[in-house]
Amino acid sequence: MGRAALGFRVKSGWAMAVLVGGSASPPAVIDRRRIELADASVPESIQPFHAALDLPKAAGAKVVARLVKVVKTYSQRAVADLMKQYRARGHRISGAGIVAGSIVDPKTIRNDHIRAHAEEGRLFRVVIQDALKEARLKATVMPEKELMAKAVKALGISEPKLKASLVEMGKAVDGAWRAEEKAATLVAWLALKDSSK
Repeated sequence: MGRAALGFRVKSGWAMAVLVGGSASPPAVIDRRRIELADASVPESIQPFHAALDLPKAAGAKVVARLVKVVKTYSQRAVADLMKQYRARGHRISGAGIVAGSIVDPKTIRNDHIRAHAEEGRLFRVVIQDALKEARLKATVMPEKELMAKAVKALGISEPKLKASLVEMGKAVDGAWRAEEKAATLVAWLALKDSSK
């Protein structure tokens, strides 16, 4: 089929994945799907750090360790299955990107509840990075608030034209085309361009 790149927009317990390919100006959306990173049979794995907020420290640490293990196992399998499906269809994935809500170090956050969100954001971002490493694919990580400015500079396209291109690219897929899909598409587009150098 040809060269392709994969983009992810990470959320708590899941990620939007978009595969793009073809020309880097702009590429075509080949596939888009939601992948689960937490095990539905273990509901607390969607927010593993929140599960420990009201527990004594030692008990909370045990709960978090168990849930993080569940997330790592489940997400590793989910990303590996995704890569296997794409490769079976003949897609040669040459780059990947991950968009995160934030990349702030959770240790710098004093509020327990906000820190739990930051820990979960980091966890779900890192499990995707690790799974991509297993697939021998390096991923660029970018905070969502920096994505558009970096894309404008890297692609040499004005922001209004870039936004219009993303809307147009979404017409190739059925169903809603929300912010998560657009962010995953844009980071995949950047990865495709980088891999063509």
